Amino acid sequence: MMHILVVDLLAERQAFGREGVREILSHFDSSKVSLWSPHVSQRVDYEFGTVVEHPVDSDLIIITGSKRNVSQWEGWMDEVAHLIQTTTTPMLGICFGHQIIAASLGGQVRRAEQNSAFVREVTYEDGRVVHALFTHQDHVVDAGEMNVIASSQHCSIAACQHPERPILTVQYHPEAVSNVIEKALQLGEMTNEECLQFDLELPIINMTEALVKPLQSLE
Repeated sequence: MMHILVVDLLAERQAFGREGVREILSHFDSSKVSLWSPHVSQRVDYEFGTVVEHPVDSDLIIITGSKRNVSQWEGWMDEVAHLIQTTTTPMLGICFGHQIIAASLGGQVRRAEQNSAFVREVTYEDGRVVHALFTHQDHVVDAGEMNVIASSQHCSIAACQHPERPILTVQYHPEAVSNVIEKALQLGEMTNEECLQFDLELPIINMTEALVKPLQSLE
């Protein structure tokens, strides 16, 4: 059984935290799950997974999005950076995860003047063009050790892959599927006005296509 360590940085939220992580995990075969949230002392009860106080040995690390910002560095981020720099475990990064991995491996993250919240085309270096849901204000402007493998009109570094280590990251949110968005609306984590920014009628890339299959191709 695969053991996944989720660096769970939206653990204080029910929709984008619990339901987002549930969506991420649904793209893997039956797994043991550990949840590490160094940014908060209290978290939502997910009713799945084991909450841990420190990183544990695992077969895969997934670093989620966050309401915090890499461009506004906080002390707990040092622990995450240390994990990124020292682990040999395969690793995936989503949004904040994409940013902190780049920053921890010699890259740079800067804050834009405005938030980006929409569905946009992403063009991969292999010629694939996909639709992806973005919601972020920090941008990776220097990928450091990572190779840039995709870009979008507003975001020149939309996805990265490490040239030697099994690390893949995306700036967009492949876990933000319609049921997660609907749950966010129900729970007040998103307003109707915010929801209307996203064209959910488009075929938005999911977790399997964005990260799971590409990771398998590296193994």
